[in-house]
Amino acid sequence: MPGTPRGTPARSPPWPPPNAAPDVPTERPFLTDPSPQGEQSAGAAPDALYDLAVNRAWRVVRGVGHPDSLAAWHARTRFARRVPLDYVRQALATHPGSGEWHWAGGPQGTWVPGRAPFP
Repeated sequence: MPGTPRGTPARSPPWPPPNAAPDVPTERPFLTDPSPQGEQSAGAAPDALYDLAVNRAWRVVRGVGHPDSLAAWHARTRFARRVPLDYVRQALATHPGSGEWHWAGGPQGTWVPGRAPFP
């Protein structure tokens, strides 16, 4: 069977790519800094993905203790970037406070008592 034998690590493509512009950095990028361009999504996210983004964002804010960490988390989390950061912030602003709550219902959803059905 062609391909990489089982147990052999796959190779990363060369960096920088052979057809890269001269100003491409020679080090492979790792983390993305927050930027306004990454805060808006190109299309609508499914309701389940929206719920997941809001619920994970709440865990980040609650765990770190301040909402400033939200932009960095959003920039570094691939699935979260499909939900605009402003929408996530609006949902978090309506969190009821104490107790266990999770977001359900997509963009038109609300906070529901109890734990989310998935983390």
